[in-house]
Amino acid sequence: MKICASCVMPSTKPDLHFDENGVCDACRSQITKDTAIDWKKREQEFIELVKENKTHPDYDCVVGVSGGKDSTYQVIKILELGLNPLCIVFEPTIPTEIGIKNLNNLNSLGVDLIHIKRNPIVYKKLAKEAFVRTGDNEWQNHLGIFTTVPKFAAKFNVPLIVWGESPQIEYGGPAASKKRNHLDRQWLEEFGGLLGNRITDMVGVDGLTKRDLSLYTYASDEEINRVGVTGLFLGYYFKWDLREVLKKSKEHGFSVQERPVETTYENFENLDCYSNHLHDYLKYVKYGFGRATDNACLDIRLGYITRAEGVRLVNKYDGIPPKLAINKYLEYTGFTKKNFDKIVDSYTNKRIFQRDESGSFVKDIDSSLVKKEEYIVK
Repeated sequence: MKICASCVMPSTKPDLHFDENGVCDACRSQITKDTAIDWKKREQEFIELVKENKTHPDYDCVVGVSGGKDSTYQVIKILELGLNPLCIVFEPTIPTEIGIKNLNNLNSLGVDLIHIKRNPIVYKKLAKEAFVRTGDNEWQNHLGIFTTVPKFAAKFNVPLIVWGESPQIEYGGPAASKKRNHLDRQWLEEFGGLLGNRITDMVGVDGLTKRDLSLYTYASDEEINRVGVTGLFLGYYFKWDLREVLKKSKEHGFSVQERPVETTYENFENLDCYSNHLHDYLKYVKYGFGRATDNACLDIRLGYITRAEGVRLVNKYDGIPPKLAINKYLEYTGFTKKNFDKIVDSYTNKRIFQRDESGSFVKDIDSSLVKKEEYIVK
């Protein structure tokens, strides 16, 4: 296994690339952001795009939000530019109290907010089947976010959708994704985390019909073209720094936990939904890195911590099963712990984690999987 010479991201991350010096593409992107981009020019480009796409008498753009630090910052930035956004939130799987508080705070910044309360029966059927099929407990939620926001943009005749950071630029990913600043149906299918499973594949699951799944179906080309809907990443036009984003959001009422959230050393990540922490853990069992690695890499690239400190944090926090999130998920889905563990084991990477003579995965005292020596971050 190769580990980035600059940050701590391992080569087990899908579509991650390294240069001749062993530096990953996300670190190279950060260097470009620091040295080669005229951010004033980018900001002006964004303002011009807003003007070009202004057709609604009241709303300048549509913003998909969760109430987290990033979407809070998005709203703050857009309001500072004198724009009026229509905000849309897709109901999370298992909402938290602090998440609800932060969403209400976002609303109180002075924006209209549409809260999509999805059909809970359909959603739960999708959640359970997607977990079995893809090993991703949040597949249906991510799909719901990326399909409903364009639909409502089309229905309200607001062409411009403003998303937050570009995950492929900030965390590393396919080169093609970095060249595409527009989030559309093609982006969703190629880079949106559907894991080879499309909503049409769910027709017939536990009696689900095409009509049941209409909310999770991307708007038709006719609808999109009629309004001219296009989605842009705000992080392409404004330099994204998670610490500055957090600072700005807290100044405008965003709340954090007193302790680190499960799966990482930070107290501000994925606060809106318990299920997000399980999602991060499932990434760890598949690829050998989780949310702590993501956070450490960002902190290293931005100069907040050294690589040595990043290594320490990753080895301390990554891979610990999020017990609260797992218990909440079992309660929500009705899966037994035995069935849950069986599904998780079926997606656990046998190349990365140790197994005993019986073929069972080796675990330490806190139930964390034990990595093979060559996959330990150093």
